[in-house]
Amino acid sequence: MSRSAKIYILIGLLVLAVIAYFANRSQVPGFSGVLAADTKFTPLNIQEPQLRLDLLAKIKQGVYTGAHRDIFNATAPPITPAGGAAPGKPVPPKIVGAPYPLPPGPPPPVQVPGEFFGYASMPQSGRRVAFFKEGDDVLVVPEGDTFLVRFRLIHIATDSADVLEISSGRHTNVPMVPPLTGDQPSNP
Repeated sequence: MSRSAKIYILIGLLVLAVIAYFANRSQVPGFSGVLAADTKFTPLNIQEPQLRLDLLAKIKQGVYTGAHRDIFNATAPPITPAGGAAPGKPVPPKIVGAPYPLPPGPPPPVQVPGEFFGYASMPQSGRRVAFFKEGDDVLVVPEGDTFLVRFRLIHIATDSADVLEISSGRHTNVPMVPPLTGDQPSNP
């Protein structure tokens, strides 16, 4: 197809788009049909639209026999003898628990699931790396790196490692576990 044929096709498509736009522009968006607002409004046939307080007073004077609370009486219903108190005598309220909510306790200490069992210094940079054991896996973690997805090793001391829990920002000090020698029994 030649370049001039492509231009003519493009111009033809643009003309069709403009015609389609102007043909549909005059239509109202939405659905067409009879709406509820199109029907004639007829009010309800009520003889007296005022509140009939005299009828409410008649109902209020009657004895309520329902199983639920009387909606016309603002006071609490009396306790029946089956409830354990004599009718007519007020029952003191029961206080359950503390009179006010207790403040939450301190958060639990940070628990690192692995054991810190040693460290080494890299000869080229002098940077320290820690060795953690989690189950059968041994993790080699340089200072400042993240391990076990949610912990960051901050500093390695001679007998412990300072670890930060990333989600809460709390620090913990993980002591180094001494290695087992051949004459010590292992814990099952």
